[in-house]
Amino acid sequence: MSAIQSSEADRALIDAFKADGWVLTEPFAPDTVAALTDWVAEVAAMDDRVLHHRERTDAGVQLCRTEDFVPHHDALARLLTEGRLPAIASILLGEPAVLYKEKINYKLAGGAGFSAHQDAPAYRFVDVHLSCLVAVDDTDLDNGCLEVVSGAHDRIHPMDERGCIRSDVVESFDWRPVPVRAGQVLWFDSRTPHRSGPNRSSRARRALYPTYNAARAGDLRDAYYERKRAEFAASGGARISLIGDFEGEVV
Repeated sequence: MSAIQSSEADRALIDAFKADGWVLTEPFAPDTVAALTDWVAEVAAMDDRVLHHRERTDAGVQLCRTEDFVPHHDALARLLTEGRLPAIASILLGEPAVLYKEKINYKLAGGAGFSAHQDAPAYRFVDVHLSCLVAVDDTDLDNGCLEVVSGAHDRIHPMDERGCIRSDVVESFDWRPVPVRAGQVLWFDSRTPHRSGPNRSSRARRALYPTYNAARAGDLRDAYYERKRAEFAASGGARISLIGDFEGEVV
């Protein structure tokens, strides 16, 4: 595969991403931003063709995550596999990108947060991945926006028994909250340390999280979900991730 040709604006994006391990973009037209809410609601209402996860909160049991929905929702499939998102992923990777996996984190009012972690230890088959948060709702500290560490994406940091970043390492980092408006997209390397607090507001904090890998490594999406479903089944317990980063009670 040939390298992606980039403009001056693209090179600035690449430089910021390489330095910090994350970058914020605004790739969508207003009509797409407006449609995100409806599309995510349609996925939330689907049956078990998709992989739903639920948590117990003070308000009762509620949806916290859905995965493996691209085969069942044409509009979101186009959004995640065509147009600006895979184009930006290709620019940041420096070569053509393909969708590796996708999820929606709902973080409804009262929803739990996620401990400090890196995504790479939970991913299979290839070492280099690129993730992004597509904000469906405005996110801030009150409803549990993402917090990141800049310039710490050059290695896998020491982990605890859950696969999360060890507490002493977490305390040594300079954490930066990144509020994101609906329709903005926060890109981050799979080794960028990140975390998010619970939703203490009355507002939802829904976000799409597509992850991409270099096309030369292969189209691994089906293999990823086959392996993940098998590992979930073998674990014998309720879980939403291949590491123990989720701080809520899964049901």
